[in-house]
Amino acid sequence: MARASDKARFYLEQSIPELQELERKKIFTKHEISSIAKKRSDFEHKLNGRGSVPSDYARYAEYEMNLESLRHKRAKRMGQKVASHAGQKRISFILERATRKFHGDIGLWMQYLDYSKKQKAYKKVAQIFTSVLRLHPTKPELWIYAAKYVMEDQGDMTGARSYMQRGLRFCKQCKELWIEYARLELIYIAKIARRRVILGLDLHAYEQDSHSTLDDHGADHIALPAITAEDIYPSLSTDDSMNQNALRTLCKTPVLTGAIPIAIFDAAMEYFKDVSLGERFYNVAIGFNIGCIGRVSKHIADTLKSLDPNCPASISCFLRQPLVGVQTSSSEFPTILGFVLKQLRIKVETHPSLELLDRSVDWLLFYISTADIDPDIRIVIVATLSRIMGQYSTIVQTNGGGSCDRVVDLLQEFQARGLEKLSFSTIAWSSKVWPLHPGLLALQGSLTSLGDGGQ
Repeated sequence: MARASDKARFYLEQSIPELQELERKKIFTKHEISSIAKKRSDFEHKLNGRGSVPSDYARYAEYEMNLESLRHKRAKRMGQKVASHAGQKRISFILERATRKFHGDIGLWMQYLDYSKKQKAYKKVAQIFTSVLRLHPTKPELWIYAAKYVMEDQGDMTGARSYMQRGLRFCKQCKELWIEYARLELIYIAKIARRRVILGLDLHAYEQDSHSTLDDHGADHIALPAITAEDIYPSLSTDDSMNQNALRTLCKTPVLTGAIPIAIFDAAMEYFKDVSLGERFYNVAIGFNIGCIGRVSKHIADTLKSLDPNCPASISCFLRQPLVGVQTSSSEFPTILGFVLKQLRIKVETHPSLELLDRSVDWLLFYISTADIDPDIRIVIVATLSRIMGQYSTIVQTNGGGSCDRVVDLLQEFQARGLEKLSFSTIAWSSKVWPLHPGLLALQGSLTSLGDGGQ
């Protein structure tokens, strides 16, 4: 016990100069200084004793963070300049001791990382990531966290890819890691696309301007090239034709064409051969509004169809593919949607299954909730949704199956989108199938009171 007391006294003596400075500058009173010293003494004796636990370190670090915040506010209010490195150093030292003693506690590592990130101690963050990943290489969430941090906070996509690829060596069986790797690449493509638009490097817009200039007039005349001084002396040229050629070349690079997400998807499917995983890739991909997303999503849909063409996941992805990249406010959306809904009716009749109906309801609800959807198109989608829910009820009542919790979730979605008629028809048949489900009874009561109020 004497050894623990000696260590505690040693750590406490190191903070004496700082406390004396705070008292001299009147940021804390003498009574407050005594209280701080006593609190630190209690924590240090507890930490250096035999019965310390991870929560003791976490509470000590949290106390020091709150104390540092109070010191900063008082110094700012009083116009005093007090160095903050001592407090930051102490908190980091507490968390470092915690992770060194309880290296298996992920919560302490995350607290250490969050604090270092907040203090913008980037070198320290890199060191922490190195340490925790060396000790816990089979934790996929740590590899994902490290890759996102490196990309989002430091803009280092090469480093993010390195983390993901190293993570896949240790956690190849983790499906979430494959999904997040593809998502990371798609986010990177989206960032590049936005940056190109901001810098005026959008080749698509340039080509549209060029085509409109060519098609305006003079269609029945042959345009002769104009010879200028720049043709004789290229050094005098001020046009950006070379830049446009460079832009066209850049657009064909694997990064911008979606080749990397496709390669990740292909590697994952070769390893897992799981259609449901492919559907997750597809749902992630279509959430991005970027130029190459049509190519990426089509590749995924075609692959899933080749693996299992009759699987509900494959059918759902293949059905939605024509709508990928089409804005709901565009002129071609109604035509494409009509074609997709027609194909949906055919597939539902030929492959009636709750899984396919479930998936169809989800993406139809997505389009209903879109802000700029045309009212007439919304009516058509609602009618299709009602027809699908009718088939859903027929299958459940005839063959059994289905989940009441899923129906309750759908009812809540219908109510949130103002689909009262569909809500009443769904509650009518589901209450017969699951008459005693508490969630269903609660919704039935609310819908009944709503109907009485409407009358």
